Amino acid sequence: MKTIKVMTVFGTRPEAIKMAPLALELARRPEFEAVCCVTAQHREMLDSVLNIFSLKPDYDLNIMEPRQTLSTITAKCLNGMDRVLEEARPDLVLVHGDTSTTFAGALAAFYHQIPVGHVEAGLRTYDKWSPFPEEVNRKLVGSIADLHFCPTPANRDNLARENIVKGVFLTGNTVIDALQTTVVEDFTFGSEILNRLDYGNRKVILVTCHRRENYGQPMTNIMTALRRLADAFPEAELVYPVHLSPVVQEAAHKYLDNHPRIHLIAPLDVREMHNLMARCHLVMTDSGGLQEEAPALGKPVLVLRKETERPEAVEAGTVRLAGVEEEAIFQMAVQLLSDRNEYEKMAHAANPYGDGRACRRIADAVAWHFGLRDTPPEAFGG
Repeated sequence: MKTIKVMTVFGTRPEAIKMAPLALELARRPEFEAVCCVTAQHREMLDSVLNIFSLKPDYDLNIMEPRQTLSTITAKCLNGMDRVLEEARPDLVLVHGDTSTTFAGALAAFYHQIPVGHVEAGLRTYDKWSPFPEEVNRKLVGSIADLHFCPTPANRDNLARENIVKGVFLTGNTVIDALQTTVVEDFTFGSEILNRLDYGNRKVILVTCHRRENYGQPMTNIMTALRRLADAFPEAELVYPVHLSPVVQEAAHKYLDNHPRIHLIAPLDVREMHNLMARCHLVMTDSGGLQEEAPALGKPVLVLRKETERPEAVEAGTVRLAGVEEEAIFQMAVQLLSDRNEYEKMAHAANPYGDGRACRRIADAVAWHFGLRDTPPEAFGG
């Protein structure tokens, strides 16, 4: 039987969470020779995901360095991928989303005239500065890619407006596949703080805030709103796994230290994050992935950004855009903590992001593209 060599390329924690289930799906199928390459744009956080999914990369560029810039990340990825592609010679390179690794991986494959598949294709804000640099990265990859795996109909429609209609598949989001293996009922956290929290009787708020476009005054506004929230609601406990970025660390400790119900903790691995999300009351985040994950677990999300490339969740009612102004963030959170009806409306809205079969659809689409099956996969929701 003919086999197709498919290389997955990723480098950050969020990418790894969404690509690991796909890499494993490809590896278990006899029609594929699955090859995994990581850039380690994030090192520690990437490694924790690899360990949890028992995924061992075939190639590791190990590019991370202190205070790396977007230029150094892209250049080192591009140079490293050049050598890897020369040696591995895959039939297809799969990249994910919108990181610098994603763009460099796609560009390197293009230089080697290797087809590219874009997982999580078609997300747009139409503001090239926000999220920065992700919006431009994903548009550039969209121009390079031959196969486009869209999580939702809105993503597919975005590509159609850019005249990208060939090789487009509606798959759902692979992060929902990942949740099926990570969330368990009797989970024990590595942190005693998390084990001691009374999730049944306290309103535990999970916070993440790390995006580059929020550096400076927006991050100050967010941190100030969070502290006000903890002061205003004695029943609330804020848990903030603080990103390793020095900028984020400095802001978090400056504004949120020394409060008895604000817990600044080290970054969590994917299993701990998913299980904390499953037990919390509310999520406040500027992350992209959490906007997809939390609704699958029935948790309302306040997005700490001016816009989102995931409007489906806003339309479905699982996510609200809180912005980056202190008062607006505070008031929106107050409403969800005070008004049970408003909270329940969000908690029970339907999740638009997937059914746990995205990896299967992507693998089927690749097989169909290379003539290894007779029919394309059924579209998500179809």
